[in-house]
Amino acid sequence: MATATLSEVIVPVLKVLEGKVALVTGASRGIGRAIALELANRGATVAVNCHFNLLRADEVRDEILYAGGKSEVFQGDVSQSVSARRLIDDVIGVYEKIDILINNAGITRDKSIRKMSDNDWIEVMDTNLNSAFYCTSAVLPLMIEQNFGRIINVASFVGQAGNFGQANYAASKGGLVAFTKVLALELAKYNITANVVAPGFTATEMTERIPLDRLEQIKERIPMHRLALPEEIAKSVAFLICDGDYITGQQININGGVYM
Repeated sequence: MATATLSEVIVPVLKVLEGKVALVTGASRGIGRAIALELANRGATVAVNCHFNLLRADEVRDEILYAGGKSEVFQGDVSQSVSARRLIDDVIGVYEKIDILINNAGITRDKSIRKMSDNDWIEVMDTNLNSAFYCTSAVLPLMIEQNFGRIINVASFVGQAGNFGQANYAASKGGLVAFTKVLALELAKYNITANVVAPGFTATEMTERIPLDRLEQIKERIPMHRLALPEEIAKSVAFLICDGDYITGQQININGGVYM
């Protein structure tokens, strides 16, 4: 009888999140999509949020359902207070609870500060930072009542290091880090943890828009000489949720060494 090689051995993922409900904002593509699929693979029921791209969000939901998971799509603009709070109410209305909140929704409006308009600044702040406050503050009463919650805010190494042409983006992501630290301090007594994952340059539609010559320059800056995969970010999120019971107020950097 032939012995299976290590590469042929498939280790099943334990459904450690069975019975938990996770809401992922901006989950129709990129890092949000990868997080939604990873959490579903670990047994969570996943509420897939999107603003515009309902077709792509439906594809994420269908992929989860096809694999035997549970998921629904919840459309809503989390950059607006009323819409974000309605989203939380809608998810609770369907699933009766939210155990895990992933504040992932984000946009860029890149320009140098000299050319950046008020709208460029405000739109990024509303989507990247204010949305996290709206969704988090809306879900907290329920998490406090159930004495359990896991909050993950998706920031960026740009919030630490800065990046030319991204003053709005850097400020929004840096703000997420500071916001998370306060959440961790205020919520620990309720068995609610709050952490940040800070990706570096990641292979998503956002980086696909970068000209190839510029992309090669970026890779040269990264000690590992490649972009992150969305799935690598998602696994870090899953670690904090599944194994990070004593981790709160922390920032996990997944950036290939571009910022240390």
